[in-house]
Amino acid sequence: MTTQPAPRLTRLLEAVLEVGTDLDLRSTLQHVVDGAAELTGASWAALTTADPARDGLAEIRTQDRGDLPERGPRLRMPVLVREEEFGELLLAGPPGGAPFTAEDEELLRVLVTQAGIAIGNVRLYEAARQRERWIEGAAAVTNALLTGEGADDALATVAERARLLADASAGVILQPTAEGGMEIVTASTPEDPEGIVGATITPGSPVLEQLLGGEPVFIADSATDPRMTTRVRHRFGPSMMLPLRADGRLIGTLALPRRRGDRPYTAVERLLATQFASQAALALVLADARRGRERLAVYEDRDRIARDLHDLVVQRLFATGMMLESTRRRPDAEDVRDLLGRAVDELRSTVQEVRTAILALQQPPAGPPTGLRGRVLRETACAAARLGFPPSTHFTGAVDTLVPDRVGDRLLTALRRALDDAAGRPGVSRVDVSVEAGARSPDGAEGVRLTVSDDGGGAALSWWAPL
Repeated sequence: MTTQPAPRLTRLLEAVLEVGTDLDLRSTLQHVVDGAAELTGASWAALTTADPARDGLAEIRTQDRGDLPERGPRLRMPVLVREEEFGELLLAGPPGGAPFTAEDEELLRVLVTQAGIAIGNVRLYEAARQRERWIEGAAAVTNALLTGEGADDALATVAERARLLADASAGVILQPTAEGGMEIVTASTPEDPEGIVGATITPGSPVLEQLLGGEPVFIADSATDPRMTTRVRHRFGPSMMLPLRADGRLIGTLALPRRRGDRPYTAVERLLATQFASQAALALVLADARRGRERLAVYEDRDRIARDLHDLVVQRLFATGMMLESTRRRPDAEDVRDLLGRAVDELRSTVQEVRTAILALQQPPAGPPTGLRGRVLRETACAAARLGFPPSTHFTGAVDTLVPDRVGDRLLTALRRALDDAAGRPGVSRVDVSVEAGARSPDGAEGVRLTVSDDGGGAALSWWAPL
């Protein structure tokens, strides 16, 4: 005759299986708490962690059971992960209820032992996943920087990718100033970008001295930390400030602040972000060197073209013009005099145009666009890191001259939100952005229109503002 297992042993086995089958830490701890309450008949249970900063969790409670009862029996048991204290499991029974028994403690000890093993496995899995994401992100940034990003776009790419990897509220790049401080030159934030770019850290700041020494700075709350002096510090909570060092020099700082009240960064996140910053700094230096070589090649090519035009084309044109001029002066050339005259004039005009082209080739290439067109292209380039592909961008009308800065700032805010919305929806493989200067409203007023559409089923954005 087969003996059936006791009901409590069956429940214990079920609880152990539930604890060991999830790879999410919060869900695993919730299984532990709920299983402990069910096994012992407790009216309330919670698991508090010994180091909330490590895993980003402070306490997990039984669901829908209110707060800890003021009276009633208590049962406490430590939860160990590889002989290290992870936290404590606390159970409470109803007021006036029977105390917990030795069997309750034994069942709970088996459960928390299995919980320690499961938590260790979840930590290993999550650390591996995080490391994989950061490595992929660093590789994507390196690839983007070494395949044609401009200097400003390169910094924006680093800030954007780091913000996404760190689950931060903003990704910010600071660079040294001539006065010895640091200034925010690029900021990636989908929420409130106003006033961030241009904020400075004054010379002599303790944070600045630590960064200049090549050491990262980890801050629990940017709004209250006395070391933080920027005018935007009140917006943020936990933050990392990571030096971008390469070739023994500081080329900038990557700051990754989270919102006020958000969970602090874990030790693993700090380590991975620091490694990302080191690789990003090296990629920035390599990209700058590559751009320098490309600029030198462009200068050399322009010089060669200018020399060829001057030495070959201009001289031949001039010689041909002289020959035609002498032909026109011959006594027997009356019937072709007008034709020759027009040919000489055309040649003179051509020589002048070629000389103008030579002068233009001898000038340095123009820098990146700084008007609204360039700012829109910069936003779409940043969004490519989130979307996985570059948006298609079209301009109509004199965008840079007709649209004032105040209207352009509002347009960029609307564009940024639309791109973030598209990046957050699954199935989006194409995004079209259109900016039309001189667009008319239904009542005939002249303005600028922004249109953002995608193939993911979301509503297209059509934004208009008067000029």
